[in-house]
Amino acid sequence: MSEIKNILLVGVGGQGVLLASELLSDAAFKSDFDVKKSEVHGMAQRGGVVSSHVRFGEKVHSPLIPQGDCDVMLAFEQAEALRWLHFMKSSGVVIVNQRVWVPPIALMKGFEYPQDPLGMVQERMQRVLKINAQQMAEDLGNPKVENTLLLGTLSTVIELPVTIWQDVIRARVPKGTDALNLRAFELGLQSVTGEK
Repeated sequence: MSEIKNILLVGVGGQGVLLASELLSDAAFKSDFDVKKSEVHGMAQRGGVVSSHVRFGEKVHSPLIPQGDCDVMLAFEQAEALRWLHFMKSSGVVIVNQRVWVPPIALMKGFEYPQDPLGMVQERMQRVLKINAQQMAEDLGNPKVENTLLLGTLSTVIELPVTIWQDVIRARVPKGTDALNLRAFELGLQSVTGEK
């Protein structure tokens, strides 16, 4: 791969965006790519907005994705997908968790949650994958594995070996949760509920 792959992860604090970003970066690094990452922790543990830029390729000079140059967005929440669309290439892929989670800080500022943010994303992008990671994680018995479910879906659109993803998950998730996280990753890999 000679070109740089640009992945943007966006969501709300508490959804596991930062751990997902670490796992993605580690998987790209272990696949022999140069990797750069940048994060914005908007009150991450209190429900604030969180974003992470991950770039990998033969040689990456900057951790920040230029606007309009993002290949894949992994959105943990619908309105966050809509809010970050200006970063996407027209040919890019948006993976959207169907979850609605209004950040508490937005409520304090009188923010009005958009009507049908997922529909607006689908109107603007050619390729949108949607997944109900919240429900699937609850079905597995632990809502905290939403992030590894979403990474499983991400793994279907970027070229990193599944075995490396699995090794990284085993090594990096909280102790004692590796088997559950591996099941979640596999379920996400197999379970895209809709593509436009």
